Amino acid sequence: MIVAVGVVPRQMIVLEFKAKGKTTQYKSVDEAIRTAQFVRNKCIRFWMDNRGVGQKELYRHNTKLRAEFPFVNALNSHACQVAVEWAYSAIARFYDNCRKSVPGNMGYPRFKKNCRCVEYKTSGWKLSPDRRSINFIDKKGIGKLKLKGTWDLHFYQLEQIKRVRLVRRADGYYVQFLIRTEVEKVDVQPTGKIVGLDVGIKEFYTDSNGYTEPNPKFYRTGEKRLKFRQRRVSRKLKGSTNRRKAINKLGRVHLKISRQREEHAKRVARCVIQSNDLVAYEDLRIKNLVKNHCLAKSINDAGWYQFRKWLEYFGVKLGKVTVAVIAAYTSQECSNCGAVVKKSLSMRTHVCSCGFVLDRDWNAAINILKLALSTTGHVGTWILDPNASGDSTATLAGAILLEQVGSMNEESPHF
Repeated sequence: MIVAVGVVPRQMIVLEFKAKGKTTQYKSVDEAIRTAQFVRNKCIRFWMDNRGVGQKELYRHNTKLRAEFPFVNALNSHACQVAVEWAYSAIARFYDNCRKSVPGNMGYPRFKKNCRCVEYKTSGWKLSPDRRSINFIDKKGIGKLKLKGTWDLHFYQLEQIKRVRLVRRADGYYVQFLIRTEVEKVDVQPTGKIVGLDVGIKEFYTDSNGYTEPNPKFYRTGEKRLKFRQRRVSRKLKGSTNRRKAINKLGRVHLKISRQREEHAKRVARCVIQSNDLVAYEDLRIKNLVKNHCLAKSINDAGWYQFRKWLEYFGVKLGKVTVAVIAAYTSQECSNCGAVVKKSLSMRTHVCSCGFVLDRDWNAAINILKLALSTTGHVGTWILDPNASGDSTATLAGAILLEQVGSMNEESPHF
């Protein structure tokens, strides 16, 4: 029996606003982003030349960079420290992959050439009294930016704002506030329903009751427009202003598709969690699945990771149980008798020797639910210490997941 633990966890939420300013201010933001990228790459280079150095040595190297380069010294010291942390994070991940003997690419640290954000800690910025604008007070000359959005920062104390990011996207610049707060749990009445989900390419998911959610295929739908914009880019002279404009228009199309996919995953996940007390799903390794070049585009277009992320987020917020189970043989086993019936991807109907005939995905969804009810899996409802520091992490019940996403973005408004 799986029981949800009603502990209110602390986590980092991200509130995002559109930043409005002058052209000169946007250029200053770009300069700050390039500086953070420069510091990160210099730290990676220092590590390559001096294997075995730790984070303290990288901080000392950052101090030397600030003394040597005036443009680095002009950026807030905490923003430079964050760039060092980015570099060390890549190094630590590489060492961790080596210790775990991760197959394939170990993730050797690489230089960044197109960073899109710079992150400040608790200094270098100041909010206005009405919380509708923010002033960056380092020597980069960014100055005061207006905040356009629907969030109200008056609900949070300044001490809760741990980081402030400036993000550049194809459609403009954004300010993100990383706020440490408690998850606002919503009291909902139990529905008495449980469900297993089998995600797919043909259908977004099929549940254990036989319901199928259609796959919107946002990338496939927008592919014609993407090809048109890509041709416009290829026709422009490299380095020209017209080429930069064409690249920006192409980026806007990509950005729209990614936002559509995220909002769809969020909406569907909320509906599933609200309608059920327990939701079971597969613990899929998306990184391994996309190695199949025949299916990579369709898998990425489906947005399975976003769907799982929002399932777990709403599971915590609404006090529901989410369970990730091992995906092996869920499509091959018969949900009626347990026999293994080998199938290729083209076989969409499960036909067993016991006489049981069912849609392939429906059969898999039933198997996923059975696995969850037998407590084989990872309980995604988070069990956390409210006084713990750092991003929230899940407690593993079956310990089959190596990692669990802990820090979640709260629902974001449209801009």
